[in-house]
Amino acid sequence: MIKAILYDLDGVLVDATEWHYESLNDALKEVVGFVIERDEHITTFNGIPTMKKLEILHNQGRLEKSSFEKIWEKKQEKTFEVIERIASIDPNKIRLHEQTKNFKKACITNSIRKSALLMLKKTGQLQYMDFVISNEDVSSPKPSPEGYNIAIKKFNLSPKDCLIIEDSPKGLEAAKQSGANVYEVSGYHEVTLENILTKINYFNTS
Repeated sequence: MIKAILYDLDGVLVDATEWHYESLNDALKEVVGFVIERDEHITTFNGIPTMKKLEILHNQGRLEKSSFEKIWEKKQEKTFEVIERIASIDPNKIRLHEQTKNFKKACITNSIRKSALLMLKKTGQLQYMDFVISNEDVSSPKPSPEGYNIAIKKFNLSPKDCLIIEDSPKGLEAAKQSGANVYEVSGYHEVTLENILTKINYFNTS
């Protein structure tokens, strides 16, 4: 029986792909003078921590390690600016959380804690989360299941009592490794009250 819903953040609770794309490119352009094309960001870089993105660029021979720290700091600074400017209260997600108050809820993300909390707060969703697990709370981010394993343990539940909502390949890999029930969505707009309740009913009766 499903007792807890574990949400990814980017592409699930918030539509942050554009925020991360814009802020990373602003930082790269400012520090090293090049940007990542949109298609490449979606296929290669979406959903992974900034430092991992920089490591990929380094392995491709496009970036020196000496520039990592400056780019990372600039990217975080730009991300907060973008969130403050663009993010707003999301009535559909508020409705989802209001109508599922009988379930425990947590957000497990590869984002850093400060930006994750800001995204949830600006969209009106933070108050509904029992807790948030960021990439600073784990030794291995997704695709490792560590974040989800920690969440399940904190709720004192078995994996089969939990439903994980994920959209990215790395997130789905982490979710499946946790042993929980997994709902794969194509993006943020698919995460609705009706879809979540349908999926919970499916797992509860199968």
